[in-house]
Amino acid sequence: MRDLSGAYAALFPPLFWSPAMTSSPYVARAIDFLCEHTSSKSRVLALLAHNNGPSSLTAVLTCKDPEHAYEATGILRRALALRDTTAVDGELAALTAQLPHAPAGSLRQAVTRAASGTWPADPATLLMASDPDPDPCDDEPDSPPPGELADHPRLKDLTGKVVRITHLREFHVTDEDALLRAAASRGWEPLPASELGDDDPRDLAGAVITLTEDSDVAGTQTLEDQSSAELLSVEDGDELTDWSAAPVVTRFVHGWRLRHQRKRPEAGEQTPNFAALFTVRHCPCNGEDPECEECGWQLTPRTADLLHAVLVLLADQAYDDAQRLGDQFLPDADSTGWEVFDRLPPLTWTADHRWRRRMARAFDDLATDLARGRWPEPTCTAEEMALHLAIEDAPNYLQDQLEPDGHHTLPEHGDDYSWDSCSDLLFQDHDVLMLFNSKLSGIADPEDPANQSMGVGDLRVSAWFAPFGSHSVRDPRRGFRR
Repeated sequence: MRDLSGAYAALFPPLFWSPAMTSSPYVARAIDFLCEHTSSKSRVLALLAHNNGPSSLTAVLTCKDPEHAYEATGILRRALALRDTTAVDGELAALTAQLPHAPAGSLRQAVTRAASGTWPADPATLLMASDPDPDPCDDEPDSPPPGELADHPRLKDLTGKVVRITHLREFHVTDEDALLRAAASRGWEPLPASELGDDDPRDLAGAVITLTEDSDVAGTQTLEDQSSAELLSVEDGDELTDWSAAPVVTRFVHGWRLRHQRKRPEAGEQTPNFAALFTVRHCPCNGEDPECEECGWQLTPRTADLLHAVLVLLADQAYDDAQRLGDQFLPDADSTGWEVFDRLPPLTWTADHRWRRRMARAFDDLATDLARGRWPEPTCTAEEMALHLAIEDAPNYLQDQLEPDGHHTLPEHGDDYSWDSCSDLLFQDHDVLMLFNSKLSGIADPEDPANQSMGVGDLRVSAWFAPFGSHSVRDPRRGFRR
């Protein structure tokens, strides 16, 4: 074993532990991952920060191949930066397939801890600056998990199909007393006062949980009720929840709502005349002839007006987000109040301030197309993503308005608000949406085999503003609205 005590001593002061620190569970924060190598083995170490003491090192795993240690360190650093295990699912699966069972399990556990932002730190396992290597090469025991997991099957052990249902429900408590009475009649008892926080002194959350087998919960108004179903597959890297190294994450279709009302035009500001820009065409057959060639789909004044309004709103929100975020990684920033950038694929969450401003301008560019009477056909990947968000938000836009506005004076047509047709006809393809699928890790890279087989092209963050070959390039001198 090579003696690294001098290097550790230079990086970290000696560690001291008080009895109070060893008498209760101790939680630290991972700030980096390192690896060390000897002639016989390699180790991956976590660098931990403590609120009540200096930084320390703790062993993550030991393996024989130094390349595996390098790869593990890189995966852990990316999970730490992105705060997302799904962003490294592909790399993690590939590496753990090459490792023995024990270090593979340790790595999966470490990735989950890195993404969570906290790290359980038993002072007895932390490395002092002068510690020799306490771990033999096979220091991780190949033993089953504690408790019932020892007898719990793995996905690969089951002969039938497994379907996972994820259910999202939100309830607005309108009558606390009615809720508590209904829960009490089902046997609910509130938690002791010592276990309740100031935010929920009556244990409303516990009462709602007790009643959620019912379709309606007394004393509440249902705000959201959605389900998502998926068929699990060993080949796709899926695993049963109890054995999964990563948390179960589900993206619901309608998981976001507009939180701002439409900005009314300021004095002197001109609103595009969408009735003139997108003139409604009427066919003599009145749409009754299914073979009529004159009845093609139209981008109507009302549809164009809504898309324009939502694109301008999203641009404003993106500029606000960009200003507040600066160059921060999104997972490291305050998670409250983001409007746009936490809705983009996770591979964009480490983008810098300049990239985010260009993304905000992509919304503006499409809005400008509409204001000039042109269809908002994306010219780059960023504009594709911008238009997808606008089409997703548009159906909820009118119902969020406090009072009618000029939109209702525009001509009506049967193609108004046909958002499925917008999705079908305004895009070359929907490849960018594959970036939300954690099972397609690596699909953004044009060197990826799956990317090449499907002809996806370059979806990496650095290529989001590269113009498509069949479209003209935006004027590089156009600047930014804000």
